[in-house]
Amino acid sequence: MEYQSVSGLRREDFQKVVDGKQVDLFFLRNDNGCEVAVTNYGGSLVAIMVPDREGKMANVIQGHDCIDDCISSPEPFLSTLVGRYGNRICRGKFHLNGKEYNLAVNNGPNHLHGGPTGFHARVWDAEQVNEHVLVLRYISAYYEEGFPGELHMTVRYTWTDENELIIDYRGTTNKKTIVNMTSHGFFSLQGIANPTPSALDQVVEINADFFVPIDENSIPTGEILRVKGTPFDFTTPKPVGRDIAADDEQIKNGTGYDHCYVLNKQEVGELTFAARVLDPGSGRTMEVYTTEPGVQFYSDNWADGYKGQHGATFGKHSGLCFEAQHFPDSPNKAHFPSVVLRPGEVYTQKTVYKFGVE
Repeated sequence: MEYQSVSGLRREDFQKVVDGKQVDLFFLRNDNGCEVAVTNYGGSLVAIMVPDREGKMANVIQGHDCIDDCISSPEPFLSTLVGRYGNRICRGKFHLNGKEYNLAVNNGPNHLHGGPTGFHARVWDAEQVNEHVLVLRYISAYYEEGFPGELHMTVRYTWTDENELIIDYRGTTNKKTIVNMTSHGFFSLQGIANPTPSALDQVVEINADFFVPIDENSIPTGEILRVKGTPFDFTTPKPVGRDIAADDEQIKNGTGYDHCYVLNKQEVGELTFAARVLDPGSGRTMEVYTTEPGVQFYSDNWADGYKGQHGATFGKHSGLCFEAQHFPDSPNKAHFPSVVLRPGEVYTQKTVYKFGVE
């Protein structure tokens, strides 16, 4: 018998051959009747169905309801995997092995999120291991989007009975390269709708005493600044909207929040608490844990009400992103944690999004 999805999404709406490879939709489910839907086109998360405090299910991640809309989305990184390099690289240039590499410039003067044909726009090989686990694999060719080295990347999605979405990354290369993977989920804990309500009243906590300031082109200045006494202080939970319009140079440079936070860590690579968000209306919560040194907090500053799945619309500040990653422009900032991957080494990352109610 065909599986009836909780989200109302249908596999056949995602089944298409793209670039000679088969695209499909995969459902992960757990003992609570909660569901995650993923397509192997860009590893895009198109549904996370979890209950509010009354037990009412809603989709808490922004996505589309068919593959054609995913491909032509006004937001190309809508809840997709991002690689080889999440976030920005200044002027799309970096040096490695004494050589300058030039990447696509697709965000003002900068390279963003792996370029226009980055991992978000690729068909991954998919293997559904069981109803809890989906494994995606992709081989990124030498010089794809300008990056050196052939990169073999595996991403595993696990949906647990504790309503945890665990994303494990593993990558190897045959030549020295740079890697900074992330998942660019646009989370709407209030539930997507027409229109999806603003997330500005959602209460956010970020486990970071420092953040990475940016210039007017959203490139890190190279400084690491304290959050204390600034609009960027989420060490004590507060509504996103409280300081989002503050008369502050960094808020203006990001047109709101679009900054990397330096997570408080005892040791490099340990899985630790990064952030928490509470939607007061529904009572839904999400906690983020990651092995990464940073998390990019983005308050969805540019959405214009474009259409998503089942007639939902996504307006400005309707979603919140917590993108676990290394810092932006790291290849050009020697004092930032390294993003270099060498032959014989293994790139790993683990990030957990845990959903609950309060």
